[in-house]
Amino acid sequence: MSPWPHGPAPLEVRGLVKHYGELTAVGGVDLTVNVGDVYGYLGPNGAGKTTSLRMMLGLIRPTAGTVRLFGRNPLQTVDALEGVAGFVEAPTFYPYLTARRNLELLAAFDGNGAGKRIDQALETVELGDRAKDRVGGYSHGMRQRLGIAAALLRDPKLLLLDEPATGLDPAGMRDMRLLIRRLADQGMTVVLSSHLLAEVEEVCNRVAIVRTGKIVYEGEIADLKRGAGTTYRLETTDDSMALQVANAQPGIADVRLQHGRITFTGHESAVAELSQALVEAGALIRALAPQTVTLEDLFFSLTEGGDEAPHSRAPMQHAEAPA
Repeated sequence: MSPWPHGPAPLEVRGLVKHYGELTAVGGVDLTVNVGDVYGYLGPNGAGKTTSLRMMLGLIRPTAGTVRLFGRNPLQTVDALEGVAGFVEAPTFYPYLTARRNLELLAAFDGNGAGKRIDQALETVELGDRAKDRVGGYSHGMRQRLGIAAALLRDPKLLLLDEPATGLDPAGMRDMRLLIRRLADQGMTVVLSSHLLAEVEEVCNRVAIVRTGKIVYEGEIADLKRGAGTTYRLETTDDSMALQVANAQPGIADVRLQHGRITFTGHESAVAELSQALVEAGALIRALAPQTVTLEDLFFSLTEGGDEAPHSRAPMQHAEAPA
């Protein structure tokens, strides 16, 4: 449980802008992270996610806008980062030193009893039995987990993570997902920047989706799905006629033809009326079934244009370009 259950939100961002000359990296971000959230900050490569996180942690100064961490401005007071930790881009360590020695150096720098939390941090990220191994021999996933252990030395109530699962194999992604869930279950608020949408859907309750430096959606994942309506798959004896009928039918939207199947969104009453209209038009139904809409479907519909169906987009790349 956060020590600020009724106080300021762990993170509030208003009108956040960052220009680099004529380039707008972040173009006006507004978001609020509530106590207990596992909050996904999502966007394509180059959308400004990493730049935003740097400003949230006070690492760079925004061109305009404000950041508040538990009500405190990280650019105005050194106490603003109390209870806040995380990493931007990949965490780095001395490869020729052991994991424990790396954490001891960080704890000595941080103070505030951080040294007493080393053992617990290593156990939390399941590296206790590898603490005496040199970090240079660690896998990428182990270094990512060690980065979280380093953040835990600060005993944070808010944890900000930049692409924590990028480059991990499926087992590493599973371990990272379980770790984030454990931290959330312990009462920690977590913000993670990511483009691994399936992972975000598994672990996050709220998201902000950013496109070209601006928020295009912020809120509950469940609300985003409900607002999209149900997606249906349709196969008929005359798909050309079925496309015409579906496009003309009230309450039916986002009609697509992909790989010999028609997809569309709509509510049950509109789908029932469409079924009758298809029969009357002579396009007999071979198959009509609802499909579960995914966060990836919705993400692409919000961040990309064009005529291609959202669910047919290629998977997002597994490397974050400088943002």
